[in-house]
Amino acid sequence: MKLADGALDDQLVALPILRELLDGTAYRIILSTIDIAKTVSQICRDGNTSNNLPQSSTYKKIKKLLKVGLISIEKIHINHRDKRVLFYRSSIKSLEFYLHQNGLSLQFNKNDFRG
Repeated sequence: MKLADGALDDQLVALPILRELLDGTAYRIILSTIDIAKTVSQICRDGNTSNNLPQSSTYKKIKKLLKVGLISIEKIHINHRDKRVLFYRSSIKSLEFYLHQNGLSLQFNKNDFRG
């Protein structure tokens, strides 16, 4: 899924996104990757967001966040052992949610990835 600036009023899309964000691990992954792309190892030990996340849980959560479009793969490097190293980046810069008579809506600003 690709996110664009603006409002998301579709309940079938907005609710799963909000559920992912309410998870503490997802929240810390998003905060850690708003300004700079990071590897899973870097996200797990990010001192700026007080992360001390297990790598296995972080990998699982990143897979879910990719599926709902909250993060994306910004770049891929091949390390000295010929292994792929993925750098993840938050797809959103900010997000607000609203509850109203018609249901739930999300208002967000897309991350421009220009640092």
